[in-house]
Order: sequence, then structure tokens, then C-alpha cells
Amino acid sequence: MFHSLLNDQLSLLFIILFLGSIFGQASIKGISLGSSGVLLVAMVFGHFGYQISSTVQQLGLSLFIVAVGLQAGPRFFRMMRTNGIIFGIIGLLVVLIAAVVTVIVSKVFHFSPALSIGLMTGALTSTPGLAAAIQATDDPLASVGYGIAYPFGVIAVVLFVQLLPRILKVDFKKDLAESNGPKRNEASPELMTIEVTNGLLNKRTLKELKLHRYNTVISRVIRGVRNIIALNDTVLLKGDRLVAIGEKKDLERLCKDIGVQVATNFNNSDHIKLRKVVVDSDEFVGKNLEELGLRSIYGVTITRIERAGLEYNQNPKWRLERGDVVTIVSSEDRLNKVETLFSKNHLTVTNVHILSLSFILLIGVIVGMIPIHLPGLGTITFGVAGGPLFVALIIGHFGKIGPIQARYFQPSTRVISDIGLVLFLAGAGTTAGQGLVEVVKTEGLSLVFGGTLITMTPIFAGYLLARKWLRLGVAHSLGALCGGMTSTPGLGAVNQLINSDEPAIAYAAAYPFALIFVAITAQILIFFL
Repeated sequence: MFHSLLNDQLSLLFIILFLGSIFGQASIKGISLGSSGVLLVAMVFGHFGYQISSTVQQLGLSLFIVAVGLQAGPRFFRMMRTNGIIFGIIGLLVVLIAAVVTVIVSKVFHFSPALSIGLMTGALTSTPGLAAAIQATDDPLASVGYGIAYPFGVIAVVLFVQLLPRILKVDFKKDLAESNGPKRNEASPELMTIEVTNGLLNKRTLKELKLHRYNTVISRVIRGVRNIIALNDTVLLKGDRLVAIGEKKDLERLCKDIGVQVATNFNNSDHIKLRKVVVDSDEFVGKNLEELGLRSIYGVTITRIERAGLEYNQNPKWRLERGDVVTIVSSEDRLNKVETLFSKNHLTVTNVHILSLSFILLIGVIVGMIPIHLPGLGTITFGVAGGPLFVALIIGHFGKIGPIQARYFQPSTRVISDIGLVLFLAGAGTTAGQGLVEVVKTEGLSLVFGGTLITMTPIFAGYLLARKWLRLGVAHSLGALCGGMTSTPGLGAVNQLINSDEPAIAYAAAYPFALIFVAITAQILIFFL
């Protein structure tokens, strides 16, 4: 009975997923293998001759990689325009160092290209990198290398971030106070009160000011002792004081055109309140501020948006994401009403758009088939891993292109990602398991030593570069290092040491760069091995 179950593809798949999930959830002092438990169980089944269809593996790979691209797209391109790029540089350097060490280890120990690249992706705990490696090498040994290096890659980062601060006796409070780490945004929003002295603006409305030219927001109008909520149809009078929010250079431009800067005094501003609200409503997620019409409908003004720890000026075209923190200004009763709308939840928590998802997958696969000629290196293709990732990043950045929607709720992308990942790992694991024992017997200690070098060198080098070259604090350095190593368990360990979101900010900035660069590197590295 059991033998017949194993010979049925569907039953075999579910048995591997079930046992792999149990194995992956097993935790030792807070450390678990997670989805990679499926890979290890699948390798055992593969060793005994059982095989999951390659079609299942390719389907899982496509779904997983698209979910990764849709999640990383908005943050990846935005980080390039802020000081978060410094953290991104650390992510790139960590992957680059790992790649150089991989080439050296491969030459010294005479590992095959597929095994070497697999070791690198395992050391960096990067499943998208493994996917790209399998596509580039067309060799199951990549999965073997990944499976051997992955557990140590997880444990090494966690131990490093826990032990280093203790050895160096780091005072994190002092470290953050003295840290020269990048600001949350290249130009954080500032507040300025401007008195209207330009007679041409007398009895003009705020809409006629065309504030979009200045990239600023007027939150309130102070007239004598009165505070007036700033709406598009609010009429200005000479002598009014406008409370404006924006970047310093934009505020100075606005001030020059309409009047003079005066002291900001809110002593008599009890009528107008400011409140931070978390975006959690399905009705608001995915829509931009212009579509919501908060000023015209509800009489409130959004002055700034905080996303992933970074603070930005509000932009009418920006689409809100679940978890964004918006600063809103209005009267208390209006704030209460809008806060309820922002946090209102419905039973529907997923919004997968099958037409859009199918289109992104199709275009991604087509792009992945396009040959790219690299002078002196030959021709490569993005493959089923790189093509969908590239297309998903672009569409994920814009959120919507015509009828194609790419801003799914977080539970939606998580479902796509998790299902795709375990399907891919099940297929890759059974294929890799066929040669696992032979590889271990042949390579022995050299395999363990090589994997250790590929893991530890980027960890130490990445930390030193962050501290000595970029002059970041310990908290920022450890957060960015976890992002560069794509190690979520590592970030969790850092968060247990320090009561601050600064490491998470650094992690969030470095992670997308490392995630994407390791997938690209895995395909290019084949030419150097």
C-alpha cells in the first residue's frame, strides 16, 4: 500500500511536503530549517530513487520567484533613491565576496561548477539563488551543495550576531547615539510656518497655489487665533500663516514665492490634531492618495508616509501598502473617523488576480528565454528564475500597468511564495538526492571546509567593511549584514539584543539587493568556474 502511494506522483509530493514541513518546524533554541526541511526530506526520497516531475519543480520555481519580485520591487527601486543605498552596497559586497571565495574554493578543491554555486547559495541561505543556479547549470549537484551549506549558513549568522556584541561588550544605546549610520531618508520632511505677504495670493484658494510644483503639503491655515483645516477650496488671505510640510529646499522655494518664514506656534491649535495611523484596511491597500480623495471627502490631510522604517513626503501617486504608517492632520472627530477606515478589516484578506499573475509569469518566461551575449563570456539567458524575477520587479515597482495588477495584499504574495517554494524544493530535492551520498563520499571533509569558508568569509568581511569603510554603527552593521546574507533568523537574533528598529531598517534596505544580486551572480558565476 505504502509502496503504491510512493509510486503515485501526487501522493509522493504530499508525503514529502508533509514530512518536510514537520522537519522544518522542529526548533532547537529558536533555530529551525523552515521550508528547507522539505528540501532535505526530498533529498532522502531522491536517494532511494523517487522523483518528482520536473514540471512541478518549474511551476513552483516560477510562482516563488514572481512572488519574490512583486514583494521586492517597490522597495528595491525606492532604496536606490535614498541613503538606504548604503545598506544595499553592503548587501552587494557580501554577495560579491562570497562569489570570489566560491571561485577560489572551487579551484582549490576541484569542485564542479554546479556544486560550488550550490554551496554559495546555501551559505547565503538564498533559495532564489539556488533556483538560478539550477537553471544556469542544469545540474542537480547545485541542490546538493545548497543542502550541505544551508544549515551551517543559518547557524553561523545567528551565532555571529549574538556572540560578537558580547565579545566586544557593545553598548547598543551608546552605539546608536554615536552612530553615523544613514538617516531614515535622504531628505526627511520638515515643517515650516509661512506668512502670506504676496498680495497676488489674497482671496486665492489653496488649489490655485498648485502645491504639486513645490512637492509640499499645507496641513493647516492659521488666521489670527483660528486654525483652519487646509482643503483645496480653502481661501487664503494676506497675513494668513500656512503650516507646510516638505523637504527643506522645497519649503524654501514655496516661502520665497508666497511670503516669509515665521515662528511656528501651536499654542492655540487645539482644534487641529496630528495622528499617526497604520494602513490595514483592504479598501485602502493598493490605492494611491489621489484615488482616496481624503481631503475632499473626509477633510483630512496626509503629510508624510513611513514605510519599512523610512519616512517620505506624501506623493499623490504613491500607492499605499499594508503596514504603512501615515501621518494625518485634521480635527479630532475627523481623525477618529478616518483612523477607523484605515484600520477596518474585512473577511477578504487575499486579492490574487489570476489574469495578472498568469500574464506576469508568461512574459517572465518569454524574457527568460531571450539570449544575452556577454563579450568574452558567451551567451546566457535569464531562464525561468531570472526572467520572471526581472518582470515582477518592474511591474511590482509600478503596481499596476493597464489591466495588470501587481500590488497584492501581503497574505496573497505569501501564499504564492510558500506554495511555489515547497513545490520547487520538493522537485529539486528528489533530483539532488540521487547523487548526494556519492558526492559526500568523494569530497568528504573538503566539502565541509569549502562550505565553511564560503559562509564565514562574507560574514567577517561584510561586517568589517560596514564598520571601517562605511563607518556604520554596530547595530546598523549587523542589520545590513543579515540582509546581505538574506538571513531572517539572524535579524531575529539581533532584535533580541536591542530594543530598536534600526537593525530592521538596515536589513530591509540590504535584503532586496542581496536577493536579486545572488540570483544574477549564480548565473554569471558559471563562466568563471
